[in-house]
Amino acid sequence: MDNTETASTANSTIASWINALAISDGAPGGGAASGIMLAIAASLTSMVCGYTTADDQNQQDALSSIDSRAQQLKSKALELGDKDAAATNTFGAAFGMEPGPSRQQAVEAASVQAAEASAALGELAITAIADLAWLAEHGNPSLIADVAVGLGALRAAVTGARTNVSFDLSKLATDGTSLAEVHRAHPQLWQKVEQFTDAREEIDRITAAIDHRAAPTDGR
Repeated sequence: MDNTETASTANSTIASWINALAISDGAPGGGAASGIMLAIAASLTSMVCGYTTADDQNQQDALSSIDSRAQQLKSKALELGDKDAAATNTFGAAFGMEPGPSRQQAVEAASVQAAEASAALGELAITAIADLAWLAEHGNPSLIADVAVGLGALRAAVTGARTNVSFDLSKLATDGTSLAEVHRAHPQLWQKVEQFTDAREEIDRITAAIDHRAAPTDGR
């Protein structure tokens, strides 16, 4: 059984997956860890929904919809995390080839594949922002700290996606191709980096707005 199979979220305990992450053989790596962070954010979203009592039918409908999306998000996040680990293995294999045109082509293809995997994860993470924002305002106030932790996990997922897409795109410029040429060749992936930067700032604004409730002893 190869490392990707051993470290997949489908057949690992938390302890075994974390141990696999600590091993210096490439996969799982930061991208897969971003998937785990997104799954944690989704799980906390679902938990807060379960502890929240609706004031009326509209709120009950909203809670039910948020919970349903969170359950789906949790499963999809783990799936995308495993896909990212597989892409990381492909990336590493490409860099391990003998120097030459074939290696360069393999590196370029693997870089795009890895960037696309991270972009898909980031796009999924963005869909969770509004639901956590809603819970920050309407959720059980006794669980505002859990909402804040969920936002922190979501921020980590978005940041991971942003950084990995940007880094993978930069590897396309290692053969003398300029970043401007990479931008022209992959405009949608390039735009994702900016989108994820904006999403991270939005998460920070939501977090800052509830910090006085989530961490009232800070005193600043």
